[in-house]
Amino acid sequence: MRLTNKEISEYLHRCYTAADGLWFVKIEERYGFDSALDADREVWKIMPKIQSHFLKTKLGLDRCLDALLECLSVKLKLDGFEFKIEKSDKRIKITIDSCPWHNIMANSNRATLSEKIGSSICNTEYSVWAKEFREHIKFKLEDQICKGSSSCVFIFENED
Repeated sequence: MRLTNKEISEYLHRCYTAADGLWFVKIEERYGFDSALDADREVWKIMPKIQSHFLKTKLGLDRCLDALLECLSVKLKLDGFEFKIEKSDKRIKITIDSCPWHNIMANSNRATLSEKIGSSICNTEYSVWAKEFREHIKFKLEDQICKGSSSCVFIFENED
């Protein structure tokens, strides 16, 4: 049996998301929710560095707001987010209409934990993304699906 590139991609994406959830649940079972969330936060301080370095290298990009926008667009698309982007000279606004991570939590009957996890991890992850492209780019999380909003709103602002 041969797999298409799309099937290979789907397989790897499913394994990636499953591994992320499984290790969290196993740490939670052994050490409790707060310990699992602390460990998750530590992982998401490193993962954006790996992802952004890979994308900057593959796309031949530098460290600036435009490069951040291009790399984040690729990352969000590959991760299965549905989103819109507004950009000005010093600001990027990303409105997320569907979050695959929240959807996974909801489909696993863990939607009640999504707000706590999403607030912690999104702030951690996307703050690191901002710093990977320029020290003066700041991240702000304005709205969140996991807190009952219809969308998540990410703001990246170059304060330079």
